[in-house]
Amino acid sequence: MIVTRRGFIKIGVFVPSLSLMLHFFSISWAKVKRILPRGFSREALKGMNPEEVDNRDLEIDPIERFGTMGTSDMSMDITRYRLKISGKVRRPLSLSYDQIMKFPQMTETVLLICPGFFAYNAQWTGTGLKGFIQEAQPEKGVKHIDIKGADGKTVRIPLTKMDQKKIFLAYRVNGQELPKKHGFPLRLVYEDAYGSEWIKYVEEMVFS
Repeated sequence: MIVTRRGFIKIGVFVPSLSLMLHFFSISWAKVKRILPRGFSREALKGMNPEEVDNRDLEIDPIERFGTMGTSDMSMDITRYRLKISGKVRRPLSLSYDQIMKFPQMTETVLLICPGFFAYNAQWTGTGLKGFIQEAQPEKGVKHIDIKGADGKTVRIPLTKMDQKKIFLAYRVNGQELPKKHGFPLRLVYEDAYGSEWIKYVEEMVFS
């Protein structure tokens, strides 16, 4: 087979184009989720993967219907509470509850699923992790944030997910102050993650 200069150029243009098309379709496919209709069974929902469902049409569940897993009776003295931000940062922080409340506020409807136990759709209000990231000034090369709860639970979140998911620390749910059994004063809201990763009683963020 003889390849002319013109043919070589065409192949050179086609191959990258094909690669870009495949990349585009792979991204599009990854983002496809099943849109759940209003009234969808919560019994069925608790067996589903949060990454695969879209909650835009689901009604908000009242707090009284929320289930709980793990620690639910921890009492935090809000006058002494501090959110510590440490690790590979230029500015380690220790923020009071009042200081946290001064950060930019966000409200998002995010679905929580504890597989096999319960599922509920709620409206969460709090502060995005980006605000804390900007304030703490992570060092070059930082890739993760470990979110730690006062009950010993921890979850590691890649920094790359900050622009892809709704991830923030909530202090209100459905317009009410976050109840003690659901993690007061701060609970991690982590879109597309199972409820076991929604750390309650958040007290520290460690950059690594």
